Amino acid sequence: MNEPMKIAVIGGGSSYTPELLEGIILNQEVLNVSEVWLADIPEGKEKLSVIEDLSRRMVNKANRQIKIVATMDRREAIKDASYVVTQIRVGQLKMRRNDEYISIKHGVIGQETTGAGGFMKALRTIPVMLDICKDIEELAPDAWLLNFTNPAGIITESILKHSNVNVIGLCNNPINFYKKFAKAYNTAVEDISINFIGINHLIWITDLYIRGQSRIDDILTGKSETYEAKNIPSFGWDTDFLQSLGAIPCGYHKYYYQTDRILEEQLEQYKNNETRADQVQKVEKELFEIYKNPAIQEKPAALEQRGGAYYSEAAINLIKSIHLNSKKIHTLNVRNNGTISCLPDDVSIEVNCVVENHQTTPLKVGDVPPQIRGLLQNVKAYEELTVEAAVTGDKGVALQALTLHPLIPSSGRAKDILDEMLEVNKPYLPQF
Repeated sequence: MNEPMKIAVIGGGSSYTPELLEGIILNQEVLNVSEVWLADIPEGKEKLSVIEDLSRRMVNKANRQIKIVATMDRREAIKDASYVVTQIRVGQLKMRRNDEYISIKHGVIGQETTGAGGFMKALRTIPVMLDICKDIEELAPDAWLLNFTNPAGIITESILKHSNVNVIGLCNNPINFYKKFAKAYNTAVEDISINFIGINHLIWITDLYIRGQSRIDDILTGKSETYEAKNIPSFGWDTDFLQSLGAIPCGYHKYYYQTDRILEEQLEQYKNNETRADQVQKVEKELFEIYKNPAIQEKPAALEQRGGAYYSEAAINLIKSIHLNSKKIHTLNVRNNGTISCLPDDVSIEVNCVVENHQTTPLKVGDVPPQIRGLLQNVKAYEELTVEAAVTGDKGVALQALTLHPLIPSSGRAKDILDEMLEVNKPYLPQF
């Protein structure tokens, strides 16, 4: 029996929502989505109103019977939902800009999901996400929580450790690899199989199969190019480096493998007041001007400039797999449980999983070579400490987390950054 489905979107005023709604509209008959609730906070009221109007126009144009409800009452949105999608930004784009600028000012990379910037975003976000989870436990205990909120791996780990919600973390990075390779090899996405190992925004491709034949050497020997997300500078990888690594890094590895080049570029942007945060604010403003236009009745192509292309496709494909119990493979952020043997059982990892309507089962990875294991364990330890710091408000744990991160060169630098970030973020960090 295909019961009517309610989907709640927490952070409904996000510029990404039209992409999610497009996916819901295209799959409405399969999923029987009857209601989409868009919840946000008072600071996002104006954006939410614009998204609500555009959503209604999109639904009307597609001639779908989907009720769109915009609300400031998160609990009403969550109540009896089958799926809750979280895409929140605590402190909005203003705090993202602070994260980047404070980092670069102290001579380290400023990025919203890793390093000092990702660390501060996690500290602000984890308490809010755990609060949302309490509402889900009470009002929709059987719901699946699909988390897109960055830093997605750390946020997912905090929920796995500190709540009882059915959570899956999602990222558009893996689906983009599939799209990239499908285009490069002129084949269907279904013909491609990719072996991933790692954690969110730190995944390596250890093998790539096109119609069952391994083609990873094409990439490692420079015959093809790796995928680059739109929000990551596109320096090419050195083929000697790739061959000795024996794997394809994701775009975010540039921050670790090419730190000096990225930092040099960011310092230049910082001087000119044009970091990625500034670009995003500009793109976001332009997007909302487009969204306001009553003639717009579908997702604008300009949305892809935000760097999150295909995220809704990942979400809707996952919902379909759960709902239809199709046992398909998706690349997800889930509890490790021995999948990657060199990491603790209770941490979040990003690997291929078989999805059923009652569980997600990660596929065992096996031994991890030291050139991957070293960086992976280091960043994961930082993430574990970051979750602990966010939950306990322990400044000593926060200092250890930041000091441990590969992009922070010393404990002294970590302390200076932490002091300034805690001061600037005071309104968002009651736990400290």
